[in-house]
Amino acid sequence: MTISLIGKSIAASATLKLNETAAILKAKGEPIIHLGGGEPKAKAPIDAILAAAAVLNSGEVWYTPADGLLELKQAIIRYTEEFYGRKVTPQNIIASSGAKQSIMVALQAILDPNDEVVFPAPYWVSYPEMVKMCGGVPVAVHPEDGSFQPTINDIDRVVTSYTKAVIINSPNNPSGAVYSEKFISDIVQYCEEKNIYLIVDDIYHRLVFDGKKPVSCYDYCKNDIENSKLILINGVSKMYAMTGFRIGWAVANKKLMAVMTNIQGHQTSGPSVVVQKAAAAALNGVQSCVESLRLSLENNRNVLVEQFKTFEGIKLTKPEGTFYSFVDFRAYNKDSTKLANFLLDKVKVATVPGIEFGLEGFLRISTCGTIKEITEGIARIKWALDPNSPNELFIGNRKLVRDWL
Repeated sequence: MTISLIGKSIAASATLKLNETAAILKAKGEPIIHLGGGEPKAKAPIDAILAAAAVLNSGEVWYTPADGLLELKQAIIRYTEEFYGRKVTPQNIIASSGAKQSIMVALQAILDPNDEVVFPAPYWVSYPEMVKMCGGVPVAVHPEDGSFQPTINDIDRVVTSYTKAVIINSPNNPSGAVYSEKFISDIVQYCEEKNIYLIVDDIYHRLVFDGKKPVSCYDYCKNDIENSKLILINGVSKMYAMTGFRIGWAVANKKLMAVMTNIQGHQTSGPSVVVQKAAAAALNGVQSCVESLRLSLENNRNVLVEQFKTFEGIKLTKPEGTFYSFVDFRAYNKDSTKLANFLLDKVKVATVPGIEFGLEGFLRISTCGTIKEITEGIARIKWALDPNSPNELFIGNRKLVRDWL
């Protein structure tokens, strides 16, 4: 059996693999605490559930246009005008089976073999693999000051004549960093001047803390949308806790949308009518669910930060958004994969190795779970690593004796 070069080069999704591993262990009765997850525990909005149920009850579950239903597009138009201050048309939008597909289809539409795509580290695990699947070359850029805040000088250091696009994700997965308004302004204008694509992955844009407000990339565009290479990505997975519905979208110029629609039409056709109706209802419905989730996540973030303050040797930059923290464990183990496996094996806490996001020695720790899960999970991690902790730990009725320190 032969496998393509691209097929051989693509690694499994570390986050999806972790979810699978944690689910298997939990099914076996292991006392797993999953601190690596990427989906909120809140329920989907009732408007979305009722809309999906109505379609199913009608029995009219048919094909949809390759770029999505007009009803969903109209909801996205309203959403884009409200939160980004930009009026767009249905022809500027494609609805996909998740924001991930929107990004993938965009990359397939713009990349030629060996084109480079630049993104700041730490980055979402799928960016490099998606670029490679298109025959492109992923180029991660590490902020020179060692922070999670890139500058335009950092980006400019790695941009070459082969650079076709830049991807930014703020609030950021995995760090929870919110990029500064200056950087957003700089990168939009920089990409316009260089005539390269800018993919703005805004999937977490309303999940920001401490009184911060989402920054609209369109505020800094000099070009109108039909002459712009800016591609805005969003979806309902994170803000509306609708991860399993798989609806995302892209907003860009009509010419690019037509190409992306052709590609998606041959890949998957249009997304399911059931979930498109649900997504439209979520966007048009009562929005208190988003604020409720944001407040819950901010509170969880505060609890996590306080718990880690008692942990010597740990370095944590306070997350400003999302439901992730990116914690520096290099004082204990510089190999994040070994550390994550160790914690899963010894104290049944699931985390994601930082190397998957482009930085070694870190772990991504999620605040999606309950406060009890966060506090107990961090307590287990501390017991496993901190020599000042007691030598014994009870997990339920099971007594653990630490024999590795």
